[in-house]
Amino acid sequence: MRDTIPVTILSGSLGAGKTTLLNHLLTEAGDRDIAVLVNDMGTVNVDAELIAEGSELDVDDGVAELSNGCICCELQDDLETAVVRLANDRNFDALVVESSGISEPAPVARLFTTESRVAALYRVDTLVTVLDTRLFLDSFAGETPKRREIGETSADGDSGDATTEDADRPLSDLMVEQVELSNIVLLNKADLCSDAELDEAEELVGALQPDAETIRTTFSQVAPDRLFDRDLFDQNEINDLPGWKRALAEAGHSHDDGHDHDAEGDSSHGHASHSHPEDVYGITSFTYRRRRPFHPVRLADVLRDLPASVVRSKGTVWLAGNDFRVVLGQAGPSIRAEAQGPWIASLPEVERDMYRANRPDLDWHDEHGDRRTELVFIGTDYDEDALRTALDDALVTDEEWDDAGSLTGPFPTEQGEETVVRSP
Repeated sequence: MRDTIPVTILSGSLGAGKTTLLNHLLTEAGDRDIAVLVNDMGTVNVDAELIAEGSELDVDDGVAELSNGCICCELQDDLETAVVRLANDRNFDALVVESSGISEPAPVARLFTTESRVAALYRVDTLVTVLDTRLFLDSFAGETPKRREIGETSADGDSGDATTEDADRPLSDLMVEQVELSNIVLLNKADLCSDAELDEAEELVGALQPDAETIRTTFSQVAPDRLFDRDLFDQNEINDLPGWKRALAEAGHSHDDGHDHDAEGDSSHGHASHSHPEDVYGITSFTYRRRRPFHPVRLADVLRDLPASVVRSKGTVWLAGNDFRVVLGQAGPSIRAEAQGPWIASLPEVERDMYRANRPDLDWHDEHGDRRTELVFIGTDYDEDALRTALDDALVTDEEWDDAGSLTGPFPTEQGEETVVRSP
């Protein structure tokens, strides 16, 4: 049986330079035969000189043979069917899957890493995100970058290919999630930024994903060997955790005194290409843990007033009057909240005991059960003490505690419900 085929998964916001990168990789493939899967052949706009003389797109199977031995496919049918058919019908050395039109690369990566006929044929090698560096910096500078409309083409030829759902999503959300799931980040359009700005962008990437390797590019020009056969993806390694998850994992143990005391940790270092002292851009992170519920209205006020210097926050909050774990996700000016499963402590006794029996490592407080707040904040030169104080002031007071169950606010209260706390 032949070895599994390495897969490079490519993501990036509209206009970042994904199409330019794909064309560059096809041009510079050399002896490496590449298959490329994209959402729509029209959005790839593969350079004409790459197409073999006289070849045409086979509408039946969506495959175009290219003169350098590469293959280009339009991804219109089920992804699993497409990649299995490719592996069975054609010989190639590597597969590139563009995850545009999908909010982030995780759904594609999961297909190749779960037990399936796909996983038997392929392995994820590297997750690559292409950033428009200037847009990336502007997204976390209190500005609201204009999102291009579907079908609009950028100056570097990357056409709009987002779904309607993605088009309604704040750009900062999309970029942050793509960076957090990356092994390699291309800081593209580097020629439009100063060296200091590029250094700052690298620090931001390192804060969001400490293990991401950053590469500065202009017109997405990068040696293919830096993106292929790197074997950088490992779904089981803690080193692949994004900055906010690692901050939670590395924070100190809690104390059962009614308040959880938190540990602090800097998540701004460790990415492969460059490393700078913490005080260059003041990028730091801290974890806020408490076992007292928030007053939902006061917490919303704190979140809406978060300074622009806080570029990312994420975690679970305990809200008074709410039986559900509410997950907060903030990326630049965008803050969203989603109600996930109920607190185990809020379940009927039989269910509660069953869950606890199946989860012996569950952090359980004698009085509050599993109810707690765990939030990670990552930012540049923000006043940590002031933010901690504001959050503490948003907790219910002793006087409010008895009536806390009747408090309401602008947060979701039904499982799966999502609300926008702050928008750009």
